[in-house]
Order: sequence, then C-alpha cells, then structure tokens
Amino acid sequence: MIRSFIALLCTLAPLPLAAQALSPAEIAQVDPVVADALKDTGVPSASIAIVRGDRIIFAHAYGKQSETIAKADPAALYQIASISKQFTAAAILLLQDQGKLTLDDHVSGYVPGITGGDTITIRQLLSHTAGLQDYWPQDYSFAAMAIPVTPRQIVDRWARKPLDFAPGTQWQYSNTGYVVAGMIVEKVSGQPLLAFLQSHILHPLGIRAIDQDLAIGAGFPQGYKRYGLGPVRVETPAAHGWLYAAGELAMSAGDLAKWDIARLTRSILPAADWALQETPVKLADGSATGYGLGVDIGISGGRRFVEHSGEAVGFLSENIVYPDDHAAIVVLVNAWFGNAQSRIAAGLSKIVLPAAAADADDTAALAQASSAYAQLQAGTLDRAILTDDAGFYFTSAARTDYAASLAPLGTPAAFLQIGKTRLRGGFVNRNYRLTYPGRTLTITTYAEERAGGRYEQFLVTPAE
Repeated sequence: MIRSFIALLCTLAPLPLAAQALSPAEIAQVDPVVADALKDTGVPSASIAIVRGDRIIFAHAYGKQSETIAKADPAALYQIASISKQFTAAAILLLQDQGKLTLDDHVSGYVPGITGGDTITIRQLLSHTAGLQDYWPQDYSFAAMAIPVTPRQIVDRWARKPLDFAPGTQWQYSNTGYVVAGMIVEKVSGQPLLAFLQSHILHPLGIRAIDQDLAIGAGFPQGYKRYGLGPVRVETPAAHGWLYAAGELAMSAGDLAKWDIARLTRSILPAADWALQETPVKLADGSATGYGLGVDIGISGGRRFVEHSGEAVGFLSENIVYPDDHAAIVVLVNAWFGNAQSRIAAGLSKIVLPAAAADADDTAALAQASSAYAQLQAGTLDRAILTDDAGFYFTSAARTDYAASLAPLGTPAAFLQIGKTRLRGGFVNRNYRLTYPGRTLTITTYAEERAGGRYEQFLVTPAE
C-alpha cells in the first residue's frame, strides 16, 4: 500500500505557505471531498488533520467510527499501520546518535539466526533493500494471524528463509525487515520499542499513542471489510503481535500531524537525522529507490513530498508532508478496501496548497501552438515560424493533407499542454492534447528555446 497515493498527487508549484486557518470557503470544499470519497467507496469513517505553516489548522472526523461510537471524534485513535515504520527508523537514528550502533552494522551482531545476517546492514532493513522475505504481502489477514505471535517467531518463520535477492541489489517492501529492526532497538536500548518511542519522541511531542493491538473495543474506531461489492462488514482484528515494529502504533490524525510538524521544523531529532531519513537509498548499481529510511521521497508537479501509507486489519492511512510548503495532510480511515484515504489526501492537497503559478513561457507557447494549429487547419501555415528542417517537412502535400483532415473538426473544445521536456537536441519539447466530441488529438512540438522560438517539429496525431 505504500505507493498508491503518488499517482494521485496534484500538479502544483511549490510556494511557501503562511499558517492561516482554513477559510470558510476552504472548509466548504473540504467536507465534500471527504463525504464524496466515503460515499463512493463505502468506507464508514475518516479522520483528517491539515498542517499549514507548521501548525495544525484543521482536524475533523467524519462518519461511523464503530458500531458503538455515536459521533465521530477527531481525538479517536486509529491504527496507522506502516506509517509507524518511520518511527521505528527514528529510534534507530537516535541510538546511532547515542553511539550504540551504526546504520552500517550487520544485523547478525544484534539478532542471530537470520539468513544473510553477516551481510545485511541495519540501513538495508530500514530501506527495504535487505532481501528478507516479507511476512505479510497480502491485503487480507491469513490464517496464522488469528494466533498471537512474537517478533522472534516471525523472524524464525520468515527471516531464516533464503533471501529474495542479494542485500543492496534490489528494492522490495519487507515488513520482516522492520521486525528485525524493532528487535535491534529493544536489544540495544534495553527497553520495549514502544517504551523507547514514548520516552524519546511521543511524550516530548505531546502525542498520545498506544499499541495498535490495544486500540480495540469500546471507544476505539472499529475496522471494516468488504468482499467485492458486497455489504460492508465488521472486520475481526488480528491477534496480538503481528504488526510490531512494522506498524504497531495507534494515534489520532491530529497527533500524527504533530510528528509531521516536527519533521517540518526539524525538532525532536537532530536535523541531520531528518535529512538522512529523507535521503533516498541507492542500490549497489547506483540506481535510485525513491525510498529513504521508513518514508517514500519524491517530487510531483515540482513539489517535494515525504510520504507513507499504512494498512492494518480493517484500516488504511495516508500521511504526506510537503517540506518546501511547510504543509502536511493526514487521512485515517477504518476500512481496508477502496481508496478513500488516497482520494481524500489528493483532494485536500489541492485545497490547502497554493495554485500553480502559470509559467509565462508555457502560456506564450500555448498561444503560439494554438495559432499554428489554426493555420494548419486553414492551409495558411506561416513558414516564418518554422526552422529550415520543419519547412522541409511541411511540403505542399503535407500542408494540403493537414488542412483537409483538420479543417472539418473546427475549433477544439480544449487545447491543453500535457508535457514539457527541456532540452532535447537543443529544443524545448512541449506536447498538447486537443479534445473534440468523440476524438482526441496530440500535438508534439520541438521549438527553439527563446520566447517565440521557431518550430523544429509540429506534428498532429491521433491520441493513443
């Protein structure tokens, strides 16, 4: 579940945000985003928190949190599942700061009996590059999850198997690696993992968090399931111990947002630790993974993000931080079907983050492309806007065919830029999509870099 949100990220240009509260107009947009996602997916409830300008400016809960909770409570503790991984990684970083271990230590020195333990490093555990087989790849709870388990039992069953690949050569999500990391924290610190997190991170930040295995029963959100498009049913929680360091925390959306603020302000951990967690780990061949130490890192629409999602039995979650905008979005839902959490996060990002500033060059290029297209339709293409090579391409036959085939279409309903590459062959590549009733066209252009530059290429083709 860790990368499903990335495809839904909005295309917005990075601009700093002030810490203003949501305006009435913005709040009026938030409620439908959440309500529509819950209605369309059948997910019973969502709890959200919004950070802007390093402050929580909005927190609210919607829908049915359980069969017994009468009104949705934003303070309710949802199971955040794999979002917990960044907390486990933070514990390792703190222990490294204390001189008790290093990220490049081999795991065999802390947890014996692991396949490849003499070559697997702690860094590889945290970055999913260790090669340990994942003990829970399924999006359902398998039979053994009805029985309580210990970290050692998970390790003995899954981490003694042959490695899926040589450590450091591939990226593959592995909950098993984080179980081993949690065991290392406990051995080195002399404390249970959650106790270490409470004393060093959670309590100092004012975060109320508990073991997700205990966030069950009256007063807690209840997980829900659905088979296909059938009725929404109450889910049976997994037995104790299955998420451990891979996803053991339960907290409110607002409390998770406090952790996001710490990330934005570089507090609670040394700044160098935050930077290290957010640095994508590279494989042995130098290729990028897009994953740091417990977090996804990337750029979408020119905007940097640090993100992770989570899946527990009956729960899904999404947490995304925009470092350059000093903003963050938290969405927690109590069902593990549908994509409500991703839809809500994408919708809230569009509301909270500033609209993209128009690129002046792109705006001018769009007008120029529209004019050139109209000339093609009319058979009056101005050769002054073409390079010598483009002039060679646009023979009399080419101009005649373009005019004969495009003129009957008339004015397009939409003429939008859909891509840009700078530079290729000394030219700027911009592509456009033209929409007509029942037909879509693509224009692929290469033009001189200067404003109003001549076209090296202007091709019109049916859209794929």
